[in-house]
Amino acid sequence: MTAFISHTTIDCRNAYELSEWWKPVLGYVDIDGDPNEPGHEECMIRDPETGHQLLFIEVPDEKVVKNRLHLDLAPREGTRDEELAVLLEHGATVLADLRGKYGPGSGWVTLADPEGNEFCILRSEAERAAAPPVVHP
Repeated sequence: MTAFISHTTIDCRNAYELSEWWKPVLGYVDIDGDPNEPGHEECMIRDPETGHQLLFIEVPDEKVVKNRLHLDLAPREGTRDEELAVLLEHGATVLADLRGKYGPGSGWVTLADPEGNEFCILRSEAERAAAPPVVHP
């Protein structure tokens, strides 16, 4: 038996605000017919190229521990550090800076969105292709 991922769900306090925050970060758009508006408890957005969907759903409990599942992002264009600057300007918060952890030009930065959900920014495909192989300890 196999299954496919229909969409990824992110629990939050304010579905509309968080979906609006993530749309420009990922280049996602609203789904036709989805009531993505202030006050709605569920808001779904999608990648116009791949169709992947993120559902933001309001829950009463606060986030209190590290996410067990998170998004790893890589820049479509430019570099990890350029994308990091854009994310910080957009309101992301740095949780851990692991750039260079496995040698020069390697690693990632762990960030949080406005509600504290963790995600990472990795090097772009071009940066990874141009770098020497990473040897993990």
